[in-house]
Amino acid sequence: MRGLVVLHAIRSAILALFFMLALPALAEEQVGFDKEPLLIQTAAGKVLHFTVEIASTPDQRAYGLMFRKVMADDAGMIFDFDEPRRVTMWMENTILPLDMLFADDTGTIRHIKEKAVPYSRDIIDSMGEVKYVVELNAGIASKFGIKPGDRIVSATTTKKAK
Repeated sequence: MRGLVVLHAIRSAILALFFMLALPALAEEQVGFDKEPLLIQTAAGKVLHFTVEIASTPDQRAYGLMFRKVMADDAGMIFDFDEPRRVTMWMENTILPLDMLFADDTGTIRHIKEKAVPYSRDIIDSMGEVKYVVELNAGIASKFGIKPGDRIVSATTTKKAK
């Protein structure tokens, strides 16, 4: 009898390990993202070019960049929250350190969280009402001098209100 209990425990542990390793890969396949060009126009006159994935549905916004191990320097993700509101985010299950640009409905950056810490459950607050969040690799904001007041421009930020 004891042997059956041990065998059952081992089988359960193996299944749990399988699901812990397989679910992130399966989840990534289930959430798809379209891409678009995105520009950041700085007050200093620079125009920075990125290609971002678009997270506009609740499932896409919830998944975001979780489990990504690498991202090109000119890549990122734009979260579209439909209506301006205060936004809170966190980095649980996010491997990459990120810079988060919080922008209002005109695309104007209102707040920046630089170097968000991977796997952290600390709440990252938009510090006011925003409609968009752009996530880029950590250090990009500092490297290119991106500041509040700069603008993001993409098909997402320029589409007509519904």
